Amino acid sequence: MWDYTDKVMTLFHEPHNMGAIAPEDCTDGEAIAVGEVGSIACGDALRLHLRIQKANDLILDARFQTFGCASAIASSSALTDLVKGKTLDEALRIDNRAIADFLGGLPQEKMHCSVMGQEALEAAIANYHGVAIAVEDDDDESPLICQCFGVTETRIKRVIRDNHLTSAEEVTNYIKAGGGCGSCLAELDDLVAEVYETPTATTESGTPTASRPAQPVEEEEPVSLPIVNLTNLQKIALIQSVLNQEIRPVLLEDGGDVDLYDVDGNLVYVSLQGACGQCASSRLTLKGFIERTLRDRVAPDLVLETLDV
Repeated sequence: MWDYTDKVMTLFHEPHNMGAIAPEDCTDGEAIAVGEVGSIACGDALRLHLRIQKANDLILDARFQTFGCASAIASSSALTDLVKGKTLDEALRIDNRAIADFLGGLPQEKMHCSVMGQEALEAAIANYHGVAIAVEDDDDESPLICQCFGVTETRIKRVIRDNHLTSAEEVTNYIKAGGGCGSCLAELDDLVAEVYETPTATTESGTPTASRPAQPVEEEEPVSLPIVNLTNLQKIALIQSVLNQEIRPVLLEDGGDVDLYDVDGNLVYVSLQGACGQCASSRLTLKGFIERTLRDRVAPDLVLETLDV
């Protein structure tokens, strides 16, 4: 028996915002975005509907249809409560940890339900921006690691980095990979090691575990946790360091890049290059990855904007 919080049980028995949003529910100036992740064959699936006011990208309504356990239903309900009334940019800052926190926590074995919520939200926002793909298709160029649940290498690495995972068991808890036949568990351990042993993984994963120490960074100053009372020069230097050590290596893997253009108070102006500059979902990259990483590493109130230079 899982140890669920009262909030999980309440939203399981009395979930909020269940159902779909139909075109007739919208007025002029509104649009529907849909994000769908998971599959019924794999045991969990979530379809998220957003009704968006196009003038300001405000989420007016959010509803869900899900197939899964009590945690899946509660996480989906929590997600809709969290996003209603937020702009799309604000909603992109909601990750799986925020969903789990809203519920007062989830059993480790059920964290994949919160990840499913985050991915459905990202898929819906990508859908709104005209990228008609599911989240899983974002990384279709990377090898398929878990045949049972159809999970790719890029997706696994992202979850490892975002949640600071340190073992194959944790990967299974968060994304279900390895939870079927188990034949890929050794590969999952290798991916955890790779994430922590490469420069990209080292910096994105934060503090490495003692059993999997990160390679030391010799060329640049170590990345620090958020620091208060930075001078503007110190802030620019730290932003540039995080961009070089943590963000650019990830973007370069997909043919993209980012340059720092200017810093004005808490506003950080960057220029997306290569594949990132041409991608329809570049806003997701900017807010969901670059801004979130800089807020974690430099200052929580940074706001990123792009410049075409």
